[in-house]
Amino acid sequence: MRVQTEGREEQSFYVGGGALEIQPHQVTVLADTAARAHDLDEAAALAAKSRAEDAVRTRGDKLEIAEAQAELARAVAQLRAIERIRKKR
Repeated sequence: MRVQTEGREEQSFYVGGGALEIQPHQVTVLADTAARAHDLDEAAALAAKSRAEDAVRTRGDKLEIAEAQAELARAVAQLRAIERIRKKR
């Protein structure tokens, strides 16, 4: 998510899950997870991605597989946010 307010520098955030409400003069984001994009840890996201990929391959229980797939999606989304920040620089 990119945030730009009048007179201020644009900021980027990683946001996972939640809801967005848009009003004429206000935007509200209720997120399950949020972090400033520049605070994201690429090494941690890569490790989480690897763990989740292994879990998807080795888990037999449907719930465990679904949890691993959700973790994989979060890790991939964080890595994409990191990549976007690099392209801006």
